Amino acid sequence: MTIREYRNQFIAQLEVQYGREEAESFFYLTLEDFRNLKRADLALNPDLLFPADELAQWDFVLAQLKKETPIQYILGKTEFFGLAFEVNENVLIPRPETEELVAWILSDNGKSGELTILDIGTGSGCIAIALAKNLAGAEVSAIDVSQGALSTAEKNAVRNEVVIDFIHKNILEIDELNQTFDIIVSNPPYVRELEKREIRENVLAHEPHLALFVSDDDALLFYRKIADLAKKNLSQTGRLYFEINQYLAKETMDMLEQKGFSFLELRKDIFGNDRMVLARL
Repeated sequence: MTIREYRNQFIAQLEVQYGREEAESFFYLTLEDFRNLKRADLALNPDLLFPADELAQWDFVLAQLKKETPIQYILGKTEFFGLAFEVNENVLIPRPETEELVAWILSDNGKSGELTILDIGTGSGCIAIALAKNLAGAEVSAIDVSQGALSTAEKNAVRNEVVIDFIHKNILEIDELNQTFDIIVSNPPYVRELEKREIRENVLAHEPHLALFVSDDDALLFYRKIADLAKKNLSQTGRLYFEINQYLAKETMDMLEQKGFSFLELRKDIFGNDRMVLARL
């Protein structure tokens, strides 16, 4: 069977479930991963064949996609801020909105020289690693409650040739960070249980709920705790950055103001949702 013939079958079996554009994207992501071929390569060589053993691998990918397993977990990798990351079901798949948060931090601090940075709830390590890669001389630490997530983040740091101090801690049980930081950044759990209906099944069934959800009754639990730690452990000109729940922007800003942060800035993401906050004392 030619690759082109299989492509048509692959897309036909997924387009009702995902839409044609997304089904095509799955095919070409897999093609690049398995064969190091891009869309243009297939267009230029329409008679390329699949060997039988490779068809079995493709059929496995197709079966997993029908179960709504995210393509990033099937292939075991994704890209974030131009860097390659291993991902698995211990970590959230990095989102484009989080890339915007990293870009904001780099824009604010790119010429600041040596910096001490703490990423709270690091997951795959995407924020910490992207900052370490782009801020020469930065000393970066990262905390997570999940040992599985930290193991993945450590591999990603090695893959991207950066040094991160990874710390296995529950941030809710920490009263003192024992160090001053120029930047504290966090993308903590912020999706309320009542918002689960807005979450796609492939996320609900496969991504770690520990990193996603908070109770409806105390949705700002992590933000309050991190704000308290930041008050004690930010340097005099230090900055606190959050990715936030779009529906709780006012509540988050009000909480930070009540905690004593006098300079606050709220930014929207590429989808027009309130998504990022900067706070300074």
